[in-house]
Amino acid sequence: MTKKIIRVLGIESSCDETSVSIVEKSGEKIRVLANIVKSQIDIHQYYGGVVPELAARAHSDVIDKLIRLAMDKAKLSLKKIDAISATAGPGLMGGLLVGVVAGKTLAYVLKRPFIAINHLEGHALSIKLESEIDYPYLLLLVSGGHTEFTVIKKFNSYKRIGTTIDDALGEAFDKTARLLKLGYPGGPEIEKYAKLGDKNKFNLPKPLINEKNCHFSFAGLKSSVANIVAENRCTEKFKKDMSASFQETINQIIFVKSKNAIQEYKRTIKNKDKIKIVVAGGVAANQGIRNSLKKLEEIENCEFLFPSIKYCTDNGAMIAIAGIERFERNKFNKLNFKPR
Repeated sequence: MTKKIIRVLGIESSCDETSVSIVEKSGEKIRVLANIVKSQIDIHQYYGGVVPELAARAHSDVIDKLIRLAMDKAKLSLKKIDAISATAGPGLMGGLLVGVVAGKTLAYVLKRPFIAINHLEGHALSIKLESEIDYPYLLLLVSGGHTEFTVIKKFNSYKRIGTTIDDALGEAFDKTARLLKLGYPGGPEIEKYAKLGDKNKFNLPKPLINEKNCHFSFAGLKSSVANIVAENRCTEKFKKDMSASFQETINQIIFVKSKNAIQEYKRTIKNKDKIKIVVAGGVAANQGIRNSLKKLEEIENCEFLFPSIKYCTDNGAMIAIAGIERFERNKFNKLNFKPR
């Protein structure tokens, strides 16, 4: 379908952020006309993690308001929207249902196509909101629910080459922060404390580090932190040193596994060009991990690309850009599509 200007409204509600965005594609130019994100940190903070029932209720409380806000911000009427896209999985079922039902309802009323988006595809394509990038490229996705390497061969052709066999990296950060009584979400707090501590104070395990694959495991690392915490007084100094040691261990694991993933990518894609690696997901905001990866650029002749922080965390704009890619190829979904 060739249309001069395409505008897609994207809805993201897979975890604890409700987001509605409108993205426009005119020729090759991409513009984010609105990207409204409502976080639920204040709701889940007390529990030290996301409570699915509360998350779903919070999504349903604000979804209609966010759609209105996004339309106002974009200065558009709903008639100017060409399609509605919504995250349809993976994620928390209650939250997904809220976004998908809102998306289908809009699509039905406006007589526009409904497009179901895989949350991971949204992250994979989020770089396109700000950078022109050609296929193929390598994706490192690091978030609260996912840690994986995927070869993005071309649109809708993806090959996962590494994943976590237990906890996701964001989950490991949150659980470690909970052990250290640092609050939620844990990633930013650990990063803050890590800057003030001794990174060599505790020798923590690096599971799977010597295996030549790109798989991760963080459960043993988390257990080790729990054991050390149980044997020590949780003073401010202890928190700083443990945060620094944990951050350093993660940096080393990511560095080695990324090196392995680059080798695997070279075997998969027989391309002599400079390898581009997109790092997306909420944990991609972590400066320690970014600096660690940057060191690989000269060693491996590769370039790491990081979407802006606002597009690293869950957002509607990445769902809208994935919607545009599908709209251009007439890949629509029926209104009886079920989220997973």
